[in-house]
Amino acid sequence: MITFENVTKKYVNDQVAVNAINLEINKGEFFVLIGPSGCGKTTLLKMINRLIHLTEGTIRINGKRISDYNIHELRWNIGYVLQQIALFPHMTIEENIAVVPELKKWSKQQIQQRVRELLDMVGLEPDKYSQRKPKELSGGEQQRVGVIRALAADPEIILMDEPFSALDPISRTKLQDDLLELQRAIQKTIVFVSHDMQEALKLGDRICVMKDGEIVQIGTPHELIQNPVNNFVREFIGVKEHGMNTFHIQAVIEPIASEGDQKNLEDTISTKDSLQTILQKLAHHECLGVEDNGKIIGIVTRASMLQYLAHDSIERGNVNG
Repeated sequence: MITFENVTKKYVNDQVAVNAINLEINKGEFFVLIGPSGCGKTTLLKMINRLIHLTEGTIRINGKRISDYNIHELRWNIGYVLQQIALFPHMTIEENIAVVPELKKWSKQQIQQRVRELLDMVGLEPDKYSQRKPKELSGGEQQRVGVIRALAADPEIILMDEPFSALDPISRTKLQDDLLELQRAIQKTIVFVSHDMQEALKLGDRICVMKDGEIVQIGTPHELIQNPVNNFVREFIGVKEHGMNTFHIQAVIEPIASEGDQKNLEDTISTKDSLQTILQKLAHHECLGVEDNGKIIGIVTRASMLQYLAHDSIERGNVNG
């Protein structure tokens, strides 16, 4: 679907942003690019729709070099969702969603039908929302509109550049769930940039971990957790050794629903605690706060831990079988 062949991006001072990348993203795959700031993940994403031009190598979509596409044709067939929601403030929600279909000369009836279909798809009642302006919507609602605007002209590929990172934890979790449900329905090829490993593990069919403009490891969430290739990947994804297996605490953290819930926590654990320590505390408490650098970042419940352990056991059985 999307193929990178020895792709390099250098800037004027010969600073290498991306170095000799070879990569294939499959049709219908949810592919996550992740790594520390400056690792090249956003550069890699933006080269797909030629927002950033490569220096060396070739990128192909469906076997055709991206440089051989008409630039407008290329971008009309690639949806793009940013962290900065970037809805046009003077336009209604319907008008925002209709931008690319109008450029592609869709009929007014086609556009109205598509707008209603998409708003319904993300739980925003068309009669209630289509004529509103962006400022009348919450941050989460605006980002939903940003996602469906990228889907409006039914593109094959959706690029998403940290689209949920500016949202509060509850809105972010809800939108992640909505996006997974949406992807099951539409089966687009999604390339998603994130700096949050919990988000990557939740969303990605495969995850590409990058460092200093190069790929360190590509694998499924299970492969990365169970078999990190080196200490950088192990530390970045927060894997803890426990016996023959590994434990990833981010896989069991849930968001705190309200400030009141935070005050009601009876005990806490640290992100650095071992699985044994966490299990011992969960034997006495139904729910634990999770501390990272002195701040409560979420909770772990008996239910989430049991679900993780059951899934881990099944995955290991599949691998060993």
